[in-house]
Amino acid sequence: MTSMWRRGGLSWWQLLVRVWREILIDQVPGRCAELAYYFLFSVFPLLLFLTSLLGYLAGPESRLRHILFVYVGRFAPSPDVPALLAGTLDQVITHRGGATLSLSLLVAVWVASTGMLALGRTLNSAYGVEETRPWWWRRLVAIGLTLGFAVLTVGALTVLLYGHQIGEALANALGVGPAFVTVWHVVRWPMVLAFVLLSFEVVYNFAPNLGRGVRRAWGTPGAVVGVCLWLAVSFGLRLYLTEVHGYAATYGSLGAVFVMLLWFYLTALAIVVGGEVNSVIWRQIAALRQRGGGAASGSARAIATRAGGGRRAANRGGSRRG
Repeated sequence: MTSMWRRGGLSWWQLLVRVWREILIDQVPGRCAELAYYFLFSVFPLLLFLTSLLGYLAGPESRLRHILFVYVGRFAPSPDVPALLAGTLDQVITHRGGATLSLSLLVAVWVASTGMLALGRTLNSAYGVEETRPWWWRRLVAIGLTLGFAVLTVGALTVLLYGHQIGEALANALGVGPAFVTVWHVVRWPMVLAFVLLSFEVVYNFAPNLGRGVRRAWGTPGAVVGVCLWLAVSFGLRLYLTEVHGYAATYGSLGAVFVMLLWFYLTALAIVVGGEVNSVIWRQIAALRQRGGGAASGSARAIATRAGGGRRAANRGGSRRG
């Protein structure tokens, strides 16, 4: 972690310039549009699985389900987005049936993992590595990441919903009950951000093809940049839509879909830019250690040795042709 934050000797300006160059070379805006498309088709199966995990076959009156959409609404750029998600999910749950829903949950996990597969392909490009894993292993990793994201989401909601009661009971037992209430209101949002940061780190460590047995890096600058950028674009878009109300009149009932697609695009952009930050730092660290006669370790060595010149040359040639 320390070497990552030292950025391999790069100044913040040098890092910014290199990341911008990599964004252009890797054609990140176009790849994020592809990711937004996959996210759109993955979000409803993921929400179906999440609501069932929150309270087996959770219905419209489930408290945890309600809390889930409350917090989606706080991060979403428009109230129309959680309303669209909740309404569509209610229609799915209304027509559920025992065996049918059990099968649909398995299908939901499979379909939701498609978004993780697309994210892995994009991060492979950002990290400059070729995909050598067999298709079944990539699918298993994507399913594992999807389930991991679901568990982290449930954990965050559980802490928010029941953490007060659990902590209050412990505080009363220790005789610090009044102080706990004040502290809890301060620390609960940093705890949510910690869950979000961990989600980004898990994706950066396991979605791309870094190789087996590689020591993963945690607490990376890329994850912090990705989370901060995601929060900035989410609340920035929300502020813009609060001031500009014309999209509903222009697009009608499709306005919420367009807003959600734009939000997914910006979310993908934040994730991939964070990956580019880590990629630039890892390559710089590996280059310094190679010049100094030392051995690069962990993810830095994996990216430096697996990147190869072919992908770089191909992308530069594509950029010149464009």
